[in-house]
Amino acid sequence: MELDFSKLDGLVPAVVQDFATGEVLMLGFMNREALAATLATGAVTFYSRSRQTLWRKGEQSGHQLRLRELRVDCDADAVLVRVETIGPGVCHQGYRSCFFRRLEPDGLVQPVAERVFDPAQVYRQEGER
Repeated sequence: MELDFSKLDGLVPAVVQDFATGEVLMLGFMNREALAATLATGAVTFYSRSRQTLWRKGEQSGHQLRLRELRVDCDADAVLVRVETIGPGVCHQGYRSCFFRRLEPDGLVQPVAERVFDPAQVYRQEGER
C-alpha cells in the first residue's frame, strides 16, 4: 500500500501520539522525503510548510521524538506517529502537548495544562548558547 500524497500538495497530516500514554502531542505534516527519513532513522522528521524544508523535532530544543510505530488511516492520506518522547515537552510554547487549551461552549479558549519548560530558555537565538 502506498500513501496518498496527492490531496495536500504532496503532504500528509501526521498526528503525533505518545506511545506509552496515548496522549496526542502535536500535528505536523510529512512529504515523501520526511516519511522516508523518519522510517530510516527513527527520528521523527516533518516538512515545514512555512520554511518549505524538512525539520526534525528537537533540532533546537533537544526535545526529540523517537518513532515507535507508524500507522496509516483507512484512506491512506494521514499517519499516526506513535513516539517515545525525549525531553519534558513537545510544544514550542513550553507545554508537554501542543493541545494544551480547550475550546469552551461559549467560545472561550482555556488552558488545561501547566507549562513544563520555559521556551525562552530552550529556544534561544543562535549565538546565545
